[in-house]
Amino acid sequence: MNETTANELAGKFIAFLETGTAPEGLFHPDVFLDFTPPQWRLQASGADNVVQARLSSHPAEGSVPRWRCDPTPRGFVLEVEERWTDADDDWYCRELFRADTTDGAISDLSVYCTGDWDSALQERHQQQVALLRP
Repeated sequence: MNETTANELAGKFIAFLETGTAPEGLFHPDVFLDFTPPQWRLQASGADNVVQARLSSHPAEGSVPRWRCDPTPRGFVLEVEERWTDADDDWYCRELFRADTTDGAISDLSVYCTGDWDSALQERHQQQVALLRP
């Protein structure tokens, strides 16, 4: 996949992450999801089930303030930082997505997540670790 096409599709995927609504044509009808949060593994098949899997683990609205997309021969790899508010707290996670495409839509999606950090964990991390890059 070329860089322009990968970035366009990644942009649609980021919109999905931020809103919980999949833009038309984002997912192939038979999309397969393989999701690995810390110490667990879940799978879903079919566009509606993939959307529901996302909504069951994160609220519908948030932001992706940082991201990087690298095209692959069959799709793209996307690294994101995600932030949202839920249950009266501010949350953070980092995720890596490997997306394969069929006919311009995501057909296979692997997700690797650091886990969700509440504000207390974010503060503890900030006090104990000096990151070299944000």
